[in-house]
Amino acid sequence: MTDPIELNRRRWDELVPIHAGSRFYDVEGFLAGACSLLPIELAELGDVRGKSLVHLQCHFGLDTLSWARRGARVTGVDFAPAAIAKAAELAEQAGLAARFVESEVTAAPDALGGETFDVVFTSWGVLGWLPDLDAWARAVAALLTPGGVFYLVESHPTMLLFDGSADGRRTWPYFRTAEPIEATVEGSYAAPDATLENRREAVWIFELGQVVTALIDAGLCLDFLHEHDGNCSAMIPSMTKHPDGLWRLPEGELGLPLSFSIRARRASNS
Repeated sequence: MTDPIELNRRRWDELVPIHAGSRFYDVEGFLAGACSLLPIELAELGDVRGKSLVHLQCHFGLDTLSWARRGARVTGVDFAPAAIAKAAELAEQAGLAARFVESEVTAAPDALGGETFDVVFTSWGVLGWLPDLDAWARAVAALLTPGGVFYLVESHPTMLLFDGSADGRRTWPYFRTAEPIEATVEGSYAAPDATLENRREAVWIFELGQVVTALIDAGLCLDFLHEHDGNCSAMIPSMTKHPDGLWRLPEGELGLPLSFSIRARRASNS
């Protein structure tokens, strides 16, 4: 099998122009002044004015630049060269100060020369691409200043057990294995009808307990772990979009946790 990181990098490089032109990302709206961040992220992370913020796995930077508009001094990190190039282009178009650095996420502390930040931010569809959650958590901790805040919002692993079909078939296991799941995928979440040359991807299952434990083992102290009844996209066809930007199951269906969020801190004396 092709190295899974390289396999995924090729796919994400190809997706950048497709996503940048999609209705899902609405780059035109962003350049006109819209914020790509969801209310849940703004409320749970809070005021970032004057703070240094690094956005890990930033794709082509819309959320990074939205934090810049809210007053943060931002750096975006992504492993896909096309994503970094597009992010820098959008920063210039939007007239926003931002730095974008190409790096695999666990190598980010070295790629950024040991720099630390007041805030480390990452969101939506990031954990499944990580072969080593412990190495990821150590990288997060290394990027935080003493007293700095880490924030993650992500699809809930129970949601990822299902294949997205109307009858909700279970497709994937819950418990993590060392080897990735390699699959052929048509289109993407933002452009379902897109025709891609790079249709193979490799993903890893993540367990909620494993994510939390990895962060604790890396030396972070949890402010909260929240589970939510909404997600950033319609992962099941029957889901509908609500005014807060989250997609939820129809009223009356048995509830499931569809996403979760974590806020944690590096101790001030560490």
